[in-house]
Amino acid sequence: MRVGMIGCGVISRQYLASFDQLPDVQLVAVADLDPARAAAAAEGREGVRVLSVDELIEDSEVDTILNLTIPAAHAEVDLKAIAAGKNVYSEKPFAVTVQEGAEVLAAAEAAGVLVGSAPDTVLGTGTQTARAAIDEGVIGTPTAAMATMVCPGHERWHPQPDFYYVPGGGPLLDMGPYYIHALVTLLGPVASVIGAASRTRDTRTIGSGPRAGETIPVSTDTHVTGVLVHESGVLSTLVMSFDAVATSAHPIEIHGTEGTLAVPDPNHFDGEVSVRRLGGEGWESLPVNGGYAGAGRGIGLQDMAVRGRELRASGELGQHVLEVMNAVLESSQSGSRIEIASTVSRPAAVPSTEHLTTIS
Repeated sequence: MRVGMIGCGVISRQYLASFDQLPDVQLVAVADLDPARAAAAAEGREGVRVLSVDELIEDSEVDTILNLTIPAAHAEVDLKAIAAGKNVYSEKPFAVTVQEGAEVLAAAEAAGVLVGSAPDTVLGTGTQTARAAIDEGVIGTPTAAMATMVCPGHERWHPQPDFYYVPGGGPLLDMGPYYIHALVTLLGPVASVIGAASRTRDTRTIGSGPRAGETIPVSTDTHVTGVLVHESGVLSTLVMSFDAVATSAHPIEIHGTEGTLAVPDPNHFDGEVSVRRLGGEGWESLPVNGGYAGAGRGIGLQDMAVRGRELRASGELGQHVLEVMNAVLESSQSGSRIEIASTVSRPAAVPSTEHLTTIS
């Protein structure tokens, strides 16, 4: 798979660190609205060309576009790439609005190209070991889940945090994809949601980089909570906040009739999975039992290259999660329960492996 990367900002560094470990993926070109950033991304990488965005999309040596632009541009760039006959793999969220995401999927279907969506962290050993434990009945029948992400805000460390505080950003659309992709991978699709949200202040102050001390406006909610009703009947409680200092809660807990599973941070690929069994004594660590070992951001591209239309980090999953997140926000405004129109198959499990090349 010959990849052209559009967007060479902060997140691109993690993808660049992974490309040499992906046997079926080759980075061939990069582009950014800032040519200097694109040149920096290509520096020291033999055969990687620096192009304009339009040149990269039309380039015959590129068959897949890795879209690392800001969320507001995801759908626009994806649609241009699809029109040029390219596969697309987009950073999260899949799009800003459900309509935009639907347009991307429809265009891809008509063009016969593949669509993938981050996050691919759910393909690592952390979430996949938890998935194996659930599938093996370690906690009995799942009944409920809790997903918690709280922090004081990304402006404290990100030098260009503006997009986190406008529609399409906020803690839910920024961090929610990691948690909800994991919940769907573990427990299946969501049927309906109930949400509530708040905003503590209308401005934020940048804490690092050349703009440190600059005040930026906040036009989206910064604390969001909700209940996701899975098609299976499991209830997942979600808390996503840029308004809290810290929490002692596990990032994700899955409760079942025979035990509780503690799942590591879904923003990471690995991490300890532990279980508290009914009648047991304390938490018990589980051995790794699934997932791409040693994975980093970009493993979703490798999975796409090997599995084609059976890719796990699919656009359909990204679109379902996008609809869930937007429904939580809609419910927070209306006070009503929102039914989710879309559904998606629970992604196939990733068996345990020591080498990326042995998984299909």
